[in-house]
Amino acid sequence: MTATRYEPGVNPASVVAIDTHVHIEVDDHGHNALPDALVEAASKYFKAGGPRPDLDSVAEYYRERNMAAVVFTVDATTALGRKPNSSEDIAEGAARNNDVLIPFGSVDPRGGADALAKLHRLAGDSGVRGFKFHPTVQNFDPSDEQYYPFWEALQNLGLPALFHTGQSGIGSGLPGGFGLKLGLSNPILLDPLAADFPELNVIMAHPSVPWQDEALAVATHKANVWIDLSGWSPKYFPENLVRHANSLLQDRVLFGSDFPLITPDRWLDDFAKLSIKDEIRPKIIKQNAARLLGLVTQ
Repeated sequence: MTATRYEPGVNPASVVAIDTHVHIEVDDHGHNALPDALVEAASKYFKAGGPRPDLDSVAEYYRERNMAAVVFTVDATTALGRKPNSSEDIAEGAARNNDVLIPFGSVDPRGGADALAKLHRLAGDSGVRGFKFHPTVQNFDPSDEQYYPFWEALQNLGLPALFHTGQSGIGSGLPGGFGLKLGLSNPILLDPLAADFPELNVIMAHPSVPWQDEALAVATHKANVWIDLSGWSPKYFPENLVRHANSLLQDRVLFGSDFPLITPDRWLDDFAKLSIKDEIRPKIIKQNAARLLGLVTQ
């Protein structure tokens, strides 16, 4: 039986916000893509206990709030030696909830030609609208030219690449951080690929602490670089990030929560208290994402 291909169904005029950073941590069979130790460490770090919702529950959660959400998993097969959740299943689930969900795919860059072929299948057969990468968890350096075929493919497909940047709650507090290397998520490592693939939209996920200035330098220098604000409550945003969101980067900053670790309710409540200009708030909450994701005409 052929899986249903995702086709966009989100009407940006009918939703109040677009959350660009939502994890599907548990698949329909109860499988978690991360080992139990990493799940527990991340829950402790974010103070987010309790069960992780499946895709249909995530869709209903956002539907109740009249929001849309970009959903994805992370394929770290090589680094973790663990079966990932299925990006194909996420795309199919998003297809049956396409009024509120927008699927991104994930491939393991260390998987070589097979991973590159999978990237093309996910874009063509499954209809994913972008790809998520986590250099620290996947244990790869995105500036290494051996991975350039992935960035070239995404540029040619016209699909954005979303990269985790900065500190990570995954592995936090464990001996050796579970062997995960934070430096691989320094946003300066995205500068070479943003330069060499100028038509590729590169999204830096999260306030990039402790490398916030590096992230802002890259984003202000490269017009194809965006920043999503997920993973931190806005009340903890670095002052320099707020200043840039209020000015130079107002058209390339995106609302993201990091649900289920941070809820959009909490994020938006804290964002309402942030010193952001009234005319810029709707850009960050919805308009920039709608433009980036092709939901409105550029």
